Amino acid sequence: MTDGPAISRLREYTALRGGGLREEDFARADSHVREALIENKRSGLLLAVRARWIALAVIAVLIPFLNFRWEILYYEATLIGFATIGWAQLRAGKVAQSRRELLLMLADLALITFVMVVPNPFRSELWPTAFQYEFAEFGYFYVFLAAATLAYSWRTLVAFGIWATGMWLVALALVAIFGTEVPELSERAAVAFEGYERILASSDPNDSRLPDRIQELVVFLIVCGILIVNGRRTNRLMFRQADVVRERANLARHFPPTLVEQMAGRDQPLGTVRSQEVAAMFVDIVGFTRLAERQSPEEVVALLRQFHGRLEAAVFDHQGTLDKFLGDGLMATFGTPEPGPEDASNALRCGRAMLADIGTWNHERKAAGAEPIQISIGLHYGSVVLGDIGSERRLEYAVLGDTVNVAARLEALTRDLGVSMAVSDELVTAARHGAGEDAEVVLADLNRSGPQQLRGRDEPISVWTL
Repeated sequence: MTDGPAISRLREYTALRGGGLREEDFARADSHVREALIENKRSGLLLAVRARWIALAVIAVLIPFLNFRWEILYYEATLIGFATIGWAQLRAGKVAQSRRELLLMLADLALITFVMVVPNPFRSELWPTAFQYEFAEFGYFYVFLAAATLAYSWRTLVAFGIWATGMWLVALALVAIFGTEVPELSERAAVAFEGYERILASSDPNDSRLPDRIQELVVFLIVCGILIVNGRRTNRLMFRQADVVRERANLARHFPPTLVEQMAGRDQPLGTVRSQEVAAMFVDIVGFTRLAERQSPEEVVALLRQFHGRLEAAVFDHQGTLDKFLGDGLMATFGTPEPGPEDASNALRCGRAMLADIGTWNHERKAAGAEPIQISIGLHYGSVVLGDIGSERRLEYAVLGDTVNVAARLEALTRDLGVSMAVSDELVTAARHGAGEDAEVVLADLNRSGPQQLRGRDEPISVWTL
């Protein structure tokens, strides 16, 4: 059993966000997912590095405040090292797998572990290596963990937690095996706290106090686990947002921007099958075949792109829905997905706007030495069935019915009548009622051509022409 599209996209997204795919896999991913991931990675990494630098600046001021000695210059220098690693992470960061990023993260953890466990070489006084743990510097791991949640995926946080734990345990082992001890300090502590075993256990400078170190790790891993769970939750939310962007982009290919915003906020499914009154439009280039024969394929494609772009703009400007491009033409509807009183008049206004725009374009083409083009338009108003059609694997939002067929036949009729636009009497009637005071302007220059026989229909239809 194969996964559905949503599950496939979710797995693809999760793998990408987690750094689980190679760079070529990322290039093949859904464009909206890629954009969401790139933007999230870029903004998150930038925020993480800025937070790191601010935190390092605060620590740089705090250190001399707590212990103003020349030996603190050692720690100030290590802060510069951490800042440099952050800058390198900003340069190396990307969505897909990045070994450089992982190495830089490892360098971060290695440096902070080294600074916490290895005594300052510029310190004049000698003390046991285990005494380093008395400074309770493990808390700085949380600073780097917090920054990592901004810059890395939840999968990388898993590696962060494992590596931090491993380094801390290795450091404990190295201190136990190779660490320097000062036995006389333990002896003095035993004398000073004789009879107070619990106090002595926590006061021996040569004791690393393994239970305390394990407790630090356990709490750290608990916090890391909570952040990992939250990271996975954020992944799902981001994927849903990317899906919303993709869905809106798909809607914008068919509907005007203002209508897309309205539809995006609706709870009712777009593809519910229903019947309603709409205005249907078909547009075509007259003599396109002969025109295409005299041009190269590249010129034909460029022509169609400009032609479709102009007509698409006209449809959206008049609150129409672009149903589909039909080679050298298109089909549009007015009144989908929601009908309105001015659907028929909007269709007529759109047809006039198309003819005017093509006229302007022909002047430009003539000035450039190109052939002018002529378009034909068919308009009809009536009941249609609209909704999702197709199979479970592929659905298409479609408008079906006799109204659509009549509009297509009217477009073809323009050639026999020698006109640019053929409009059914039903659409004229609907436009007259819907346009109100503007009816005369909308219907200006339309001429009644009487009943016309359309191919595939028994009864003639009353037609108006422009």
